Formats: sequence, structure tokens, C-alpha cells
Amino acid sequence: QKLLREISGRNRFYTRKWNDAGVVPGDIRSISDFQKLPFTHKSELVRAQEEAPPFGTNATFSVDAYTRVHQTSGTTGTPLSVVDTPESWEWWGDCWGHVLKAAGVTAADRVFLAFSFGPFIGFWATVEGVRKIGAMVIPGGGKDSIQRLHMMRDLGATVVCSTPTYALRLAEVAREDHFDMRSLQVRTLIHAGEPGANVARTKSRIEKAWNAKCFDHAGASEVGAHSFECEVQPGGIHVIESEFIAEVLDRHTGKDAPSGEIGELVITNLGRAGFPVIRYRTGDLVRLNSSPCACGRSFARFDGGLLGRSDDMVTIRGVNVYPTAIENVVRQFASVGEFQVTVSTLRSPVRQ
Repeated sequence: QKLLREISGRNRFYTRKWNDAGVVPGDIRSISDFQKLPFTHKSELVRAQEEAPPFGTNATFSVDAYTRVHQTSGTTGTPLSVVDTPESWEWWGDCWGHVLKAAGVTAADRVFLAFSFGPFIGFWATVEGVRKIGAMVIPGGGKDSIQRLHMMRDLGATVVCSTPTYALRLAEVAREDHFDMRSLQVRTLIHAGEPGANVARTKSRIEKAWNAKCFDHAGASEVGAHSFECEVQPGGIHVIESEFIAEVLDRHTGKDAPSGEIGELVITNLGRAGFPVIRYRTGDLVRLNSSPCACGRSFARFDGGLLGRSDDMVTIRGVNVYPTAIENVVRQFASVGEFQVTVSTLRSPVRQ
């Protein structure tokens, strides 16, 4: 209710959206009421920026309230510019604090960020989270892979943040350049940006190559850092329910998917009033598990992490096939490095 009150009448995007849907934010008092709010789609946010450049109508405050701008990766369409106030950037750091602490990161660590530090938000927010913990940040931008490995060794990095595929690539470069991975002090890797760190065989390959534990994390530039893998590593990720409202919905009916069934993650961020997303359809597929975790956290979790995207899934002879499932098979073969999955339709010749 606090978030809805703060943005109602000030945020042009949502004020118009709710008026068009006939919804009065002041009437939202329960989760069932909350589900009366219309969904938000990324295409709407992009269109709002095209119609009112550069930041669109979803910017709640005047432009001088914002101190940061980043962009989505643009892999699924036009990049979306997202803006943050000092307060929401602090919130990003708090969210990343959950990720880091669950992976066992402390003030004694030196955290290497194998990231380009371009406009994509990526691990920029990790810097804020590491600062809050009191650990040391080692930025790896502007370096090639072998230079990054040397930096990790020479500066005593104990934690590495990267995409899972880049962690595998770094291990590959080490072999090619005869760099001894045993010279590193890295004990923990935290991965984001793509599925993989919760794909069993990919996780196993990374941990074997680095002789370190790897942890999964999920988030999005327009949403926030919303999920993390805990120290128990139960084969999934926890959603930070103190900072987000997460719904897992049947993609076809829009209703709650039964626990244990795969559905689309629909999420609301609670700490970003300056650029909120309310009931945002992420397109990410997850399997909700509401049972208690041995780590003691009450946050719900998603078994297997992000299983893929709804637009990546293909149905073959009535069976839903996800890229992560294919990756889990392919990664069991040590000789396979990079690979590509191609889906094509073969039609039998028509008999004359």
C-alpha cells in the first residue's frame, strides 16, 4: 500500500494504466485485491519511453531526483533505460547484500567483478552490495581473460562474480595459457546474467575447474536483484520476499500455478518507487517450492533456479523442452565447450 500511495497520481504510466483498468489503488488491501491490478509488460515500458524520451512515463519523480541510469541488455528487443534515485540504489545494495551474505561473503573478502562495466546494470549493483558488507571490490573491466586471471592471483581475490559461461571460459583460457588455477585463492563464485549455475552439470563443471563453490543469483535491470542461492544449496534460489512480491502464474490462464508446477514469474519490486514495476511479467519460468528450507529462511524458493524463458521453450512431440535441460545433458561431456542449440521443423515430402 505504501508503494501504491507513493506512485499513484505521480507516476503517469501507472496512473493511466490503473485508470484504464478501472482499478483504485486505495482499494488494494490484500493479496487477492493486489491481483486485480493489471499486468505490466516490458513492451509497454519500452513504448512509454519511445513516446516520452528519454526515460518515459514510468519515471515517478522529476529528472533531477535521479542519479543513475542503466539499460537492459536488449537481447530480447529494444534496450530499456532504467533510472535510480540515491534511495533506490541503496535498495539495490541491500538486495545484493542478501546474495552475498548467503554465499558466505564477509568483510574479509576481496571480490573480483569479471564484468565490462558498460551501460548494462549487471554487476554495477554488486559494487554497492560489497561496499555495504565492507569487503574489497576489484573491478575487472577493460581486461582480457588472461589479464583478469593474473589480477585475481596477484590481488588475492577470494570471490569472483561473472556469468556461468564466462567462468567456464576463464578456466578454458587458463588451460590454453598454462595458467595454474591452483595459484588462485578463490573459494566462492557468484553467477548471474543467464541460467547455468543451477544446472547441475554446469555447476559441477565450474566447481571442479575452480576448486570453489558456485552460487546462483537472479535479477533484472528493470526489476532488481530478486533471488539468491543459500548456503545449503538445495538446488534452487530463494526470492527476497521482504523486497519483492513474487507470483508464479499459469502462462495461459494468468491464475496461480500449483506449487511444484512450472509457471511464469510475475514480480513487483517494493523499493524502487522512482521506477517501479507492478505485477511485471518477466517471461522467466520457475517452479515454486513453498516448503521450509534447511537454511532456516522463510523465503519461498524456485527449484532449479530460472528454468528458462517462456519464449525459449519448444514443444517437441507434446513434450516441453527447455534449453537448461539440454545444457544439463551436454555439460556431462568434458570435451564440449561452447555449443549452440538449433530448432528446426522437418516436414515429410508430400506424396503426389
